[in-house]
Amino acid sequence: MASTDPEFIAKMHRVLALYDTPLVDGRVICVDDFGPLNLMPRKGKAWGPVRRPRRLRATYRRTAGVRHMLASLDLATGKVYYRIRPRNRWREFLDLLKALRARWPGEKLYVVLDNFSPHKHAKVRAWVAGNGIERVFLPTYGSWLNWIEAEFAALRYFALNGTDHRSHDEQNAAIAAYIR
Repeated sequence: MASTDPEFIAKMHRVLALYDTPLVDGRVICVDDFGPLNLMPRKGKAWGPVRRPRRLRATYRRTAGVRHMLASLDLATGKVYYRIRPRNRWREFLDLLKALRARWPGEKLYVVLDNFSPHKHAKVRAWVAGNGIERVFLPTYGSWLNWIEAEFAALRYFALNGTDHRSHDEQNAAIAAYIR
């Protein structure tokens, strides 16, 4: 999909400059949400036994609700920090920002993120302004510029495809094992 953002080129160059140029005064963190995480059978590719192929349930019930994963990727170290929550609102996003601020207390944080409305909430804007965090927004329909999307693709492929988790704890353990 082509971007309709009139500032697409400027925003793209800003993000790419953060990726390409090492910062002296801070750290670049890519943030995004992954989900919703349903408890459902997911097809995937695997070597199948000759006579008995692996089967997935044909039906499932959504009795346990969904979960949302809020994650950040530190470009300096390549480490992923995440939280899995039952909701995805500005409060959960602000909690993630506070955890990132506590992790790197003396550095300025450049947070690359999309235009999801909780990222622009008034209370998030107020807290960010006083805590040395600069939000760098991606252009509209430019989520492919966010480096963490590649990590999510790998997470989906290696940890979730071909699975049929029966509980959120089981699914969270699979995600944690992959990220470790």
